[in-house]
Amino acid sequence: MSTSSLIFRIKYIIVLILLSFTSCIGQDTFSIVAVDPKTGEVGSAGASCVDLTNFPNFATGFLGELFPEEGAINSQATYLSQNQTNARNRFNNGETPQEIIDWLVANDVQNQSQQRQYGIVRLVDGTPQSAAHTGVACLDYKNHITGPNYSIQGNILLGHGILDSMEARFLRAEGDLACKLMAAMEGANVIGADSRCKDNGTSSLFAFLKVAQPNDIFGNPALSLGVRLQNGQGIEPIDRLQDDFNIAHSCTSPVLQNVEFDNLFQVYPNPANDQMTIKSLNEEEYRYKILDLSGKILLQGNLSNEEILDLSKFTNGNYILELLRDQKYFSKIFSKT
Repeated sequence: MSTSSLIFRIKYIIVLILLSFTSCIGQDTFSIVAVDPKTGEVGSAGASCVDLTNFPNFATGFLGELFPEEGAINSQATYLSQNQTNARNRFNNGETPQEIIDWLVANDVQNQSQQRQYGIVRLVDGTPQSAAHTGVACLDYKNHITGPNYSIQGNILLGHGILDSMEARFLRAEGDLACKLMAAMEGANVIGADSRCKDNGTSSLFAFLKVAQPNDIFGNPALSLGVRLQNGQGIEPIDRLQDDFNIAHSCTSPVLQNVEFDNLFQVYPNPANDQMTIKSLNEEEYRYKILDLSGKILLQGNLSNEEILDLSKFTNGNYILELLRDQKYFSKIFSKT
């Protein structure tokens, strides 16, 4: 055999090994993606019975990608990084969650979308949308649950109750998005939640949680936590994640707090016609949002001192003005006539 032929065969074998690795590492996963339309926070959390200590070059949260102030994507089951890249590209092209799912299913890199699982959320014109896909060839128990601003998905689960518990904890939790995601993870803190980990006496072997603030840079979220443990240690990663979370973040009370609006801002005229002025009575910078009564964001921007808002395209009625800074928000109802 010639040297060139030998090199080619070696490279071919390496490629096969890498493809095999990227196909198995995302197996046996439960996860959640969510957005908060009020704050613009986006987040992802999940866990799996894959021993990531064997793969030190993979970040603990590699399955989830956050797009600050826009949305999030989790890619799991028979994971392929190429599909994740395609999902990111479709997201950056402005597609909705369902459009991205449809494209991924029709254009799977290996034509095996039946082995993939995705959860996607996005703010579309200020309104949250979600979509998910669970391929028929994912290993049981497999399924997903979607809500207006979240998607929860899992495969090789103990049962559907894991997904139900995650959803119930997420919806019931007080606090900001990070607190709700941590609560969802606690909903899956059950031995064998990922059924392969039953003999280990844990739900999983690694767990992660990350949340991006609106001004964060892609790939560098403000909060990013991860725990990876070895098979056989018998240590619950979600417990460790909760410990780390308690140090990094507080959920003792809801993070968004309404305080006396009129002590800090002037809004005039109210009722407004085609224009309305917001004036800050201090030198702090705020982010403002105008929402309709259903919670849909209609207008947003930054306020440093005084801002004149164009309301000419607004229909007559009542609206909500919110101003946010340092995890507190200030709100006021105003009218357009």
